Amino acid sequence: MSIRAEGPSDKSLEVMRKFSEQYAKRTDTFFCMDKSVTAVVIKGLAEHKEQLGAPLCPCRHYDDKEAEAAQGFWNCPCVPMRERKECHCMLFLTDDNDFVGDEQDISLDEVKTMTEGF
Repeated sequence: MSIRAEGPSDKSLEVMRKFSEQYAKRTDTFFCMDKSVTAVVIKGLAEHKEQLGAPLCPCRHYDDKEAEAAQGFWNCPCVPMRERKECHCMLFLTDDNDFVGDEQDISLDEVKTMTEGF
């Protein structure tokens, strides 16, 4: 399956951006101090949502993305995040993480600007 050169639509980016903000606030987690990490993960989630119908974790390798998305374990928020607040992507960080920032918000413009070329 090929990734479209232009990336996900603004609508998909906005859906995943809003989800990320709301989930961070609901779970008392924060985005990475390097917000470009947050932006790239949100873009990856949006791409997978468009391509696979589910926000499959973009930070893992899958032999069969469609099967993984259907199975649901790695769909964001993944099981490790829901059960233990462990986010492999560093999208949702607890305050004891060395890379935790102090923000739970990111704008659509930030996501788009920080992911140009990705």
